[in-house]
Amino acid sequence: MTSLEYGIAACETMMRKFKAQDLPPANHFHYHQGVFLSGMEKIYQICKDERYFNYIKDWVDSLIDEEGNVKEHIGSKDVLRLGASENFLDYGFAQLDDIQPGVLLYPLFDKTKDPKYEKAIHKLVPFVLNFPRNRVGGLWHKLRYPSQMWLDGLYMGGPICAEYGKRYNRKEYTELTIDQALLMRKHTEDKKTGLWFHAWDASGRAAWADPKTGLSPEFWGRSIGWVPVAVLQDLEFIDKDNPRRKDLEKLVRDLLVALVPYQGEDGRWYQVTDKVSDPKNWVENSCTCLYVAAISMAVRMGILEEKYLPVAKKGYDGLMASITFEGEDIQIGNVCVGTGVGNLEHYYARATSTNDLHGVGSFLIMCAECAKRNW
Repeated sequence: MTSLEYGIAACETMMRKFKAQDLPPANHFHYHQGVFLSGMEKIYQICKDERYFNYIKDWVDSLIDEEGNVKEHIGSKDVLRLGASENFLDYGFAQLDDIQPGVLLYPLFDKTKDPKYEKAIHKLVPFVLNFPRNRVGGLWHKLRYPSQMWLDGLYMGGPICAEYGKRYNRKEYTELTIDQALLMRKHTEDKKTGLWFHAWDASGRAAWADPKTGLSPEFWGRSIGWVPVAVLQDLEFIDKDNPRRKDLEKLVRDLLVALVPYQGEDGRWYQVTDKVSDPKNWVENSCTCLYVAAISMAVRMGILEEKYLPVAKKGYDGLMASITFEGEDIQIGNVCVGTGVGNLEHYYARATSTNDLHGVGSFLIMCAECAKRNW
């Protein structure tokens, strides 16, 4: 099977399992569905099966009203008190995770011209610009985690802002996107390995934070994967003459090169990226998908040298060797169900699932990118 055929099989499997509006967590505008549907949209752009576009549209329509409001947030606000200030800010969104599905609004508006999608874009994206920030200007990941920056946040808030900045000539959104990526590198990169820690707490108060550095203790595979995938998507909307574009390209290049020594024997990478020889560690398919997609995309965009393409192909082959079928339904296993920040045992103990939306979404992102190479 080709990568496109695998991607189509994944879309078909999930469509058989769930009506669009029932994708879990049901009735919630959230990145679990957003990651999966973003991957489906990439497959749609290649195969042009209108059922995929309509499935994406059906999910969004189940949660967006005609005025562009996210229905679950109407009349219900999350209230945050900032430090000792007497000012209160009302948010319809309590976490960056709930912003990510907004990227689906762009292709929906482009194809249908329905004004509700553009209304939703203009209502949703400013939440990112105005989201609380820590002492260095980094966006909090969630309202209930003050001052914390998680790697995942670059994917949740970056591409949607980068595209907004380009489409509507709003340079502050372009600069926000660049700022957040460079701040994340500055505060989470390990200078010894070149890998990035899962999170950083600017206040140092989180239970997992190193009291001196504020860093979390481990390198979580999927969180690292979101970084180059997000920044490469950002770069599609950042002008070639932007003086900081080269900084983002170097960020991607350095991180992807740093990942190469930690590739497992079968081509896949691990739940905790650097603990390759620890028998408690385990190969994790979603991070492998993201690394393969990012390496391939970076080579295609001229950011990474061609000599790294065999690394991506080895990862692709190892990942595909782990894929099975039950009848017509694809089975994408060895996917971490998701996790907060913690210590080594915390990551090792996380459950795995089959056809988790994180995993299928990451798989589709990889399949769409690898289809451009006819793999």
